[in-house]
Amino acid sequence: MALRTRWWLPATTATAAVLLGTATPVASATGEPAANAGAPFVYEDGSYPDSDQVFAETGARLIRGDGGITYTSCSGPYQIKVWARGIKLDEERMCFAAPRGTGYLTVNIPGAYRIQTYERSVKASISVQDEQKTLDFPANTGKGFGEAGAEQTEAVLLDMRVTGTTATTPPGVSTDIFGLGFNGKLTIGDAKRTCSAALVDPEWVISAKSCFADNPAESNTVAAGAPKDKTTVVLGKPQPYLAGGHTSDIAQLVPHPDRDLVMARLAKPATGITPVPLVSGTPAAGQQLTVVGFGRTKTEWVPFSRHDAAFTAGTVEPAGFDLAAADPADATVCAGDAGGPALRHTGVNTYSLAGIISRSWQGGCLGSTETRTGAFASRVDDLGEWMVQARALAPGWKAETLVQAGTSLYQGIRLADGSWTGFTDIQSKAGDISGVRTAAAAGINADTHVVALGGDGKIHHTVRKADGSWGNFGHVGDVAGTLSNVTQLSAVSIGSDLHVVAVAGGKVFHTLRNATGHWTSFGDVAGAVGPIGTVTTAATASVGGELQLIAVSGGKAFHTIRNTAGQWSTWGNVASAAGTTGPITSVSMAGTGGDAQIVIATDNGTRQYHTIRKADRTWAAFGDLKDYLGAVTVKSLGAAHVDGELQLTATTADNKLIHIIRHADRTWTPTTTVTLQGVTGTLGTTAITGTL
Repeated sequence: MALRTRWWLPATTATAAVLLGTATPVASATGEPAANAGAPFVYEDGSYPDSDQVFAETGARLIRGDGGITYTSCSGPYQIKVWARGIKLDEERMCFAAPRGTGYLTVNIPGAYRIQTYERSVKASISVQDEQKTLDFPANTGKGFGEAGAEQTEAVLLDMRVTGTTATTPPGVSTDIFGLGFNGKLTIGDAKRTCSAALVDPEWVISAKSCFADNPAESNTVAAGAPKDKTTVVLGKPQPYLAGGHTSDIAQLVPHPDRDLVMARLAKPATGITPVPLVSGTPAAGQQLTVVGFGRTKTEWVPFSRHDAAFTAGTVEPAGFDLAAADPADATVCAGDAGGPALRHTGVNTYSLAGIISRSWQGGCLGSTETRTGAFASRVDDLGEWMVQARALAPGWKAETLVQAGTSLYQGIRLADGSWTGFTDIQSKAGDISGVRTAAAAGINADTHVVALGGDGKIHHTVRKADGSWGNFGHVGDVAGTLSNVTQLSAVSIGSDLHVVAVAGGKVFHTLRNATGHWTSFGDVAGAVGPIGTVTTAATASVGGELQLIAVSGGKAFHTIRNTAGQWSTWGNVASAAGTTGPITSVSMAGTGGDAQIVIATDNGTRQYHTIRKADRTWAAFGDLKDYLGAVTVKSLGAAHVDGELQLTATTADNKLIHIIRHADRTWTPTTTVTLQGVTGTLGTTAITGTL
């Protein structure tokens, strides 16, 4: 980017070339299309600047590289000298600078016959009689090849790569003191492309999708998942080539379906750098923004330092907005600035993210003959939910939560940092089952299994995959047998098996779906354990590889265990072990380690208690949760093991979903009310499960 550069080098000062040009006039927000939405994408593809001009002058074709090796006059500083009979220069010599000690350049230099290196070790590829060879040139040495070597025939130099140096890297540590440490530089492949980026979470940067597309001018599409080419990001320093900052590989891409945006997950989180928050409000024409990036300038192919400058927003469209330099001297956005942030200044060295650079006419940029200088940024102000949903696709513990409201069933995710996604209508993803009366969930690895009682009275099953895709609802009765008068469901995973318990006709039934997808037939638990009267609700947990079950009958809780051999223990009266409570109306449980954590709501939901069946088979006394949950009336409870802790959700009579965690050290977090973005209707049941 041909922008103002702010440098920070200990005990040194430096200046940068600033591009001069004429700013694009700011368009008014009158509904006309953005003037720059059709400009070229501005990723850096490594094409050598002004290659045709160099070829006309020298006879050597310089094709592409990473900016670390550049053609220079042999009368000035240089680190590589090439002799070739096929070039037009004096004494058949061509010189190249490699000041940073790293770099590569693909070329086509006919008649090359010697290379001399100075303080750089170089590996070069040559072609001799259609056979390609690789030659090593240690630092401060010279060697002949082709007609001056053993081949005794003409050679074509194809590429050069700096592999080592006797010089040190530039001195100093790059320290970001301007509040822009969240700005990063992406390198895709072997410098196949470079772009800019912005850290929006310790584990995620956002950039331009076009940086990763094969041919974005034809189809700006990118597959979700690992990038095709090894990709790294450097963050937290304005000079990427100095020490300091944070460097990580990119492990996962989540492209936006409609905009030139991609979320990219860091393999190594940048925990020491403050992410940039999203802007509050919609960008408006005339608004002053700061644009930041690592792209080209008027005179530099790969600048040593990050650049930033003031821009003014022009026409704002639903997907993005035009940008024009506020000062003509600050000029335009150049190749390599794609993915750079367009920022609203919120305070001293503080910013919020309004957009991501996508396109520019690149007038005045190195290697460009264009005169137009406007740019276009993709909007992000309205994409907070998409960004959280993208973050939810990362590996790691998450709490997958269901809430039934009216006749709909919704799914949301609580991330490890405590943030929540919005809630998705599951029937819109997995198919219409005539509404949902109640549901249960169980996590198996990174997948979420949902078992729902449809408005048709049937039990249905679907799976949300780790990539966020949903399977279609399937009728469980077709494979496990049909139950009548189903009123409640519970589900839990043990290994790769899904255990489902259904309360139907006042009885408890159990089925199992194994890792291959095969279901066993529903079995009446009373047939193995004995009757306990009419069952109104039930809960399940996986504890030590066994299925533990609590069923409520006559307002009392009864407990049984199904061992790994499939045998059930006799019912035990929980009140006899944990103490007497009022009539139980809701129950949920989860296994943590060798313990079963049980939470109940009694007295029509007005009281809540917690107990533990310990690994040694003893029970803790019921403890009142009023000090933790407050004075609430609970309609439904959900409990889950998530990363060694108990997480609890509850729907309340005042139409809220609340959430609380019991840590391994027995302390409880404050209760929070979950924002139910996307949920409409009166809340009914809830369920929660952990996925990894």
